[in-house]
Amino acid sequence: MKKLVNNPVNVVDEMVEGYVRAHPDYIKQLSSNNRALVTVRETKQNKVGILIGGGSGHEPGFMGYVGEGMADGVAVGNIFSSPSPDPILEVTKSINKESGVVYLYGNYAGDVMNFGMAAEMADLEEDIEVGMAIATDDVASAPKEEKEKRRGIAGELFIYKAAGAAADFGCNLEEVVRIARKANDHTWSMGVGTSPCYHPQTGKPSFEIGDDEMEIGLGHHGEPGLEKGPLETADKLADRLLNDILIDSGITKGDEVAVLVNGLGSTPKMDLYIVYRRVEQILSEQGIKIYCSYVGDYITSLEMGGCSVTLMKLDDELTKVMDHPVNCPMFVQK
Repeated sequence: MKKLVNNPVNVVDEMVEGYVRAHPDYIKQLSSNNRALVTVRETKQNKVGILIGGGSGHEPGFMGYVGEGMADGVAVGNIFSSPSPDPILEVTKSINKESGVVYLYGNYAGDVMNFGMAAEMADLEEDIEVGMAIATDDVASAPKEEKEKRRGIAGELFIYKAAGAAADFGCNLEEVVRIARKANDHTWSMGVGTSPCYHPQTGKPSFEIGDDEMEIGLGHHGEPGLEKGPLETADKLADRLLNDILIDSGITKGDEVAVLVNGLGSTPKMDLYIVYRRVEQILSEQGIKIYCSYVGDYITSLEMGGCSVTLMKLDDELTKVMDHPVNCPMFVQK
């Protein structure tokens, strides 16, 4: 393990400090909690607040998506660990504009517990109404009929975008939650891991895998996938990931989709574009139209090797939210 850190115990706090110093025109740290970050822009009164968050190690998620058109604040947890309720509540109080706040997070036990506790505290202590939309886009993590048990992975990006746009459009809390949940219900992802990442505080790999192996369906924290096997070509890998997504989603000829090919931290963009090339070929052959596409590192896992593919099935409403301009440090769409 080789990392550019000081004391491993301080990596998250030093990262947050560096991020805030690097982007003072976008984000600021609340004095009440150093893991609570909010936008510096002046948001409209009565706009629904959008709060995202999760464990560190997924950069540019989640801090990178605080800005115009997406989130108003973020609560930062330790590496691969949920933020505690305290920073979540502090962000909630800061971004509330009298119309409530929507929490967006992945379907992990710690996040479900801590965001749920923060929502109760916001209601009881601050009289702030909170809505929630939980990402469950990972098709490899549970059967189709048990979608509510699935993990949230890179598809969370599309949920942030949908909710952020809905809030900007002036939708009320109920409508923002509905659109965010609809985005989740129309989004499917599947990934592959080719090499582990190393936790800076322990120096241990997130999972074990041979130099000539890959693991299909691996989670972003190293959770077991569907199967481990020999390393395949980019085309064969894309065929497998996309085939499972298309079967699960029912996306078919005539449908229109948004596509994300997401790197997990150490996969070169060269590789990601080769994967995207094959994804585009398959969708084109099947008569599925790509409306917009994103290729790069959007939600990572430290320096894990591998990638994921995400499809969102669009309709008029979801196309509108995907078109909405975004200006964040790590994501700009005009």
